[in-house]
Amino acid sequence: MTNDSRHVILGVHITNRVQEVPEVQKVLSEYGCNIRTRLGLHEVSDTFCSPAGVLLLELVGETKKCDELASKLGQIAGVEVKQMVFEHP
Repeated sequence: MTNDSRHVILGVHITNRVQEVPEVQKVLSEYGCNIRTRLGLHEVSDTFCSPAGVLLLELVGETKKCDELASKLGQIAGVEVKQMVFEHP
């Protein structure tokens, strides 16, 4: 089953970008064909760069693959994953 009738967004909160991003990037690369849009957010200024960050991922493809991606990200220490699913009529 594909998620053509669903619009799936993952919110990924990373508490320590420097420490956790290599493992996160490895998982994202593994599921790269299931990520339509990727947006990274973190607080930054001339004098400050937050160690925490949020990724927003718009997913495509088989529901099973999207669920695997969310599960693998959620297994990384310091990473929290939330999923939003919008059903299309």
